[in-house]
Amino acid sequence: MKILVIHGAGMNMRGKSQVDIFGPMKLPEYDAKIRDFAAELGVEVEIFHSNIEGEVINRLYAAHDEGIAGAIINPAGFTRGYPALVAAIGNVGFPTVEVHISNPARRGTHSDVATSCLGTMAGFGIAGYALALRGLRDRAKG
Repeated sequence: MKILVIHGAGMNMRGKSQVDIFGPMKLPEYDAKIRDFAAELGVEVEIFHSNIEGEVINRLYAAHDEGIAGAIINPAGFTRGYPALVAAIGNVGFPTVEVHISNPARRGTHSDVATSCLGTMAGFGIAGYALALRGLRDRAKG
């Protein structure tokens, strides 16, 4: 089974800014850990990052056509105010789990993306990706 992992706007700045909120890990380190988690679970991952909403939407629709089993999205800068992205997540034929390294609610924000997702993992750091991968794998197994 193959799971698409999407990093949204600003994820390329992880470990470079707001380290007090998100920690010191940089995006390539996230990707390496996600690949390790996937290998442990016996699932394949494709990792995609873009700071451009339309590119994320296009990748979701392409993943739908490719038969991807599920997706994980850390919307980052796309968390609020991106209705086309929210609609795209709702339109694809696979479950999507939203992951946040920190807990947006602690900073007084809520996620519009969560309304289209199967579930949300927030506040568990990189471990949120492992939990999301496990949840998608187990759901696909029935």
